[in-house]
Order: sequence, then C-alpha cells, then structure tokens
Amino acid sequence: MRPYPVSYIAYLVHFHATRDYFECHELLEEYWKEHPGDGLADLWVGLIQLAVGQYHERRGNFRGAGSLYRKSLSKLERVDVEAAGLARADLLRKLEERADAAGAENAEGYRDINLVVQDEKLKSLCLEECARLGVIWGTDSTMVDESIIHRHKLRDRSGIIAARREALRARKE
Repeated sequence: MRPYPVSYIAYLVHFHATRDYFECHELLEEYWKEHPGDGLADLWVGLIQLAVGQYHERRGNFRGAGSLYRKSLSKLERVDVEAAGLARADLLRKLEERADAAGAENAEGYRDINLVVQDEKLKSLCLEECARLGVIWGTDSTMVDESIIHRHKLRDRSGIIAARREALRARKE
C-alpha cells in the first residue's frame, strides 16, 4: 500500500482510542469521496460500514449493526486488508462474530471491536497521534457520553438540510 492516508490514521485513532465511530465515518467518507480513483473504495467503504456498525450496536440498534457488519464483511472479504496494515483473518472473524451476535434474537449487548494493526509503522503512527491528542489506544467505549453515543442527533445539520432542499428544488424545475 502507498503511504497511509492521514485520514486513515485518524480513523484508526478514533476507532481505538476515542471510540467516536461517527467521526470515523466522517473522516474516511470524506477521504474516500475525495479520492475516487485510488482503487481502494471497497476498503474505505468496508471500514466506514464497520465503524457505523459499532455506532449502531453501541446505541442498541442491533438489527442495523448486524446489517452493516454483513455489508462490511462483504466488502472487506474482497480486498487486501493486510495492505492496509490490518490482520485479515482476525478482522473477518470479528466481523462475522459481531454480525451473528447482533442478529441474534436476544443480542448479547455491545462490545468494542479492536482491530489487530500488524504493520508496526502504522501502529507507531497511530500511537504518536494518540499521544498528540492525549488519548489512549485501546480505551473502552464510554457508555455515558451522549455527545459520542448519539452524535448524529446532536450535530448541526443545517447545511445538509439546505443542500437537500436545493437538490429537491432543482429536480422540480
């Protein structure tokens, strides 16, 4: 893989240290949309879906989490996850387990997924970023911080709403 994108390193830091899965989604989605020809779309989308699955599962939306874990698994099975510095077999196994657990009739509840970063250079870059931000790699999810658990409800959506209105107006014309 080429040098790791800064957005990917930030994704991994938020995924493992702040557990801000909404931010993981935002970071990697922006990168993916800005680099449509990099040939890694399935990797980026699969990792976005993984983060959104964690976000939903932590909020108790097990059906949504299970669906996203399955979609993520479908994408990540087709790409070279190891080129992204991650342990492929471990990641796919964890996705399968979480998809099954989230889809169970009496879902067992939320658990953080920790990805095995097997590229020592990537792990070092992530740990340096953690130190810079004052966060700790491997920290468990907060189950009380509403600003992280329900972030989609608390963000300013005025720009999104305005863009949707404009798109609707343009279609009507």
